[in-house]
Amino acid sequence: MQRKPHILVIGGGASGLMAAIVAANNGAKVTILEKLDRVGKKILATGNGRCNLTNINTDLKFFHGNNKKAIQGPLNAFDVGMTLNFFEYIGVTHKVEEDGKVYPMSDQASSVLDILRYKLMELGVEEYCNAEVIDIQKCAQGFKAHLKNNKIIKGDRVIVATGGKAAPQFGCDGGGYLLAQSLGHKTTDVYPALVQLKLKASFLKALKGVKFIGKASVLFNEQIIRKEKGEILFTDYGISGPPILQLSRKAAEKLNKGQKVYIKIDMFPNLEEDELLQLLQIRLGYNPERPLDFGFVGLLNKRLIPVILKEAGIEQRQKRCTEVSHKELKRIVEILKDWQIEIIGTQSWSNAQTTAGGIKTDEIHSKSMESKLIPGLYFTGEILDVDGDCGGFNLQWAWSSGYIAGESASKEL
Repeated sequence: MQRKPHILVIGGGASGLMAAIVAANNGAKVTILEKLDRVGKKILATGNGRCNLTNINTDLKFFHGNNKKAIQGPLNAFDVGMTLNFFEYIGVTHKVEEDGKVYPMSDQASSVLDILRYKLMELGVEEYCNAEVIDIQKCAQGFKAHLKNNKIIKGDRVIVATGGKAAPQFGCDGGGYLLAQSLGHKTTDVYPALVQLKLKASFLKALKGVKFIGKASVLFNEQIIRKEKGEILFTDYGISGPPILQLSRKAAEKLNKGQKVYIKIDMFPNLEEDELLQLLQIRLGYNPERPLDFGFVGLLNKRLIPVILKEAGIEQRQKRCTEVSHKELKRIVEILKDWQIEIIGTQSWSNAQTTAGGIKTDEIHSKSMESKLIPGLYFTGEILDVDGDCGGFNLQWAWSSGYIAGESASKEL
């Protein structure tokens, strides 16, 4: 006799909540096991507290992982349009902003979580918080989840949605990898993504807090492997800002392999080198008797000026503008357009927005998110070797993979 399964969802993040709602809506009994004192804490932090739900420009090119085919299937099966319809149906009205980013009309991540939790309550989903799963056992009649408090909860099927290692303050500490490995699954190397970069430079404390609109690139073997444009921020440890977060995955990937990478900064991306040189020549020519460092006031952040001049090899910052040689001006232009600084690391997991790497997706059926090794075991979200760029792409992966897992796991036994 067929019956609907009892599904254990391990992890109450975005993909876990989606999986739970879909499975319960299909008639399955669903129990969420969350290690923190409440579900959805990481959702509250997304989009700077506004919840960047998805991106209308979602495309495979914005996602990363060793098996891109495994990413495309879920994104097609539950796409952006379906995602927006789902949220409209449960009560989240959306709006589209710059670069296709989608936010709730309320501009509150908390309202998204409130509605998701209300839907769970309507569907009778059980939420067990402070319930850390430390072991999963496959049994003849389903699964046993062993909790840290020595309790054992049984279920017919299990959806693992524990997240990766990014933002451990929201419960993502990599514990899901251990659960997966104990069941025979393999993981790739994992490292922080969408994270600030540490630089090898002596001037960082002097530039802490300096912002500018520019272009940044990651260089490997003197070749640009990715470039981004936008607001860039110097910090006391290195560099930050939206373009840097987008570049960080490529940098971290190389660093993880022990390879040298550099950040290349262009502070005047709208000018060619000869145009910038001409601008400086005219500018300094207007006031030839002024000190050189003062000649850049009004063009550059004042705290940048002594650093730029020193990097260009000019020690006498007080000499008159008229005394600057053509060769020295060209060196200044080179720094302003092609400033290369070695990247020596990333900020910690607590600063990262997502995890690069994870459970190997070639061990997962992409049409169902079910394990190829153990029937009845499913994986969703960030725990898998899938990560996206900034802009709502990681949440779209969470919704897509969670929906498919919930739909598949809730089929009758």
